[in-house]
Amino acid sequence: MRVLQVYKDYYPPVKGGIEKHINLLANALKYRGVGVDVLVSNDAPRLGIDYIDDIRIIKAPQISRLASAPLNFTFPWLLRKLAKEADIIHFHLPNPTAVMAYLFSGVRKPVVATYHSDIVRQKTLKKLYAPFSRRFLGKTDAIIATSPCYVLASEELVHYRRKCHVVPLGINLSQNNGSGGCPQQSHGIRSRYGGPIVLFVGKFRYYKGLKYLIDAMEQLDALLLLVGSGPVERELQDYVNARRLQKKIVFVGEVPDQDIGAYYDASDVVVLPSVYKSEAFGTVLLEAMCRAKPVISTELGTGTSFVNIHNQTGIVVPPANAGALSRAIQRLLENSDLCARLGRAGRERVGQYFDHHKMVEGVMAIYAAIL
Repeated sequence: MRVLQVYKDYYPPVKGGIEKHINLLANALKYRGVGVDVLVSNDAPRLGIDYIDDIRIIKAPQISRLASAPLNFTFPWLLRKLAKEADIIHFHLPNPTAVMAYLFSGVRKPVVATYHSDIVRQKTLKKLYAPFSRRFLGKTDAIIATSPCYVLASEELVHYRRKCHVVPLGINLSQNNGSGGCPQQSHGIRSRYGGPIVLFVGKFRYYKGLKYLIDAMEQLDALLLLVGSGPVERELQDYVNARRLQKKIVFVGEVPDQDIGAYYDASDVVVLPSVYKSEAFGTVLLEAMCRAKPVISTELGTGTSFVNIHNQTGIVVPPANAGALSRAIQRLLENSDLCARLGRAGRERVGQYFDHHKMVEGVMAIYAAIL
């Protein structure tokens, strides 16, 4: 069996949740004897071909991006060419570029689509794109939703529920359970910053709700570490300065993958304060729970509340509510027994539902049923 995975970007170098998922899936399929190619966009107007972990990554020449969608005039041609070698084409959505390319390419191969999220912010693009998206989804052989919540919450999937199969995103437990970590490194972080430590890990994007988390820190006797970078980073730095919270909030920057576990281990609580349904799953929650950390997330009607169960693995609060975030953080910081109980339950839940081996088995079962 040979599968072509299709998206906008790939990890490395892009550190997004979907990009990391495709990397994990591609490698897991490879180890099960499945041939894998990945078609994405380049960051320059030239064709690129890389081999990462012996997986071929084809990068279509990119002219620019419009509302986050790559502009690639050769994408339909590359898709048609690579599809000849594939038994299944697996798209990861949203991705208007790839959807339009498929519709105009004339490709006739079995198609699977993992539906990660609706288009939320780009209202005009969403309206123009909707007829093409629905035509594409109508042509798919199977649609993978990453949580049962999103099958119900998505404005698009409501029309295609009979095609939907729930396969939660997975995590490599052996790489994230802390067994291979360095206690000295986490102790060093704790010594450098003191405590208690509230941790955010991820891209600084509009939907992450970080201003509400910053506001929540005002009344707390704790330090917030913001690990990552992104489009709204400068805006957030200006916001922290305007609120005079520089002593409570540290912009750590990007952290190498091999070191990120030490930050989880050094923290007291991990928070994902997202405010829009663009946060469809929240893999960072899995990473924290895998290391037995209590988590706080927001109720968006998406997979975040499938991952984090309120009062079982962490706390779920209303979105865009700094007061609720502050109270939830304070509750955990004042109760070490509660943190330990939630952390243990979180680690058990990850092992039960989100082991990447189970994810790959679910995907391969869909492939086999189609073929």
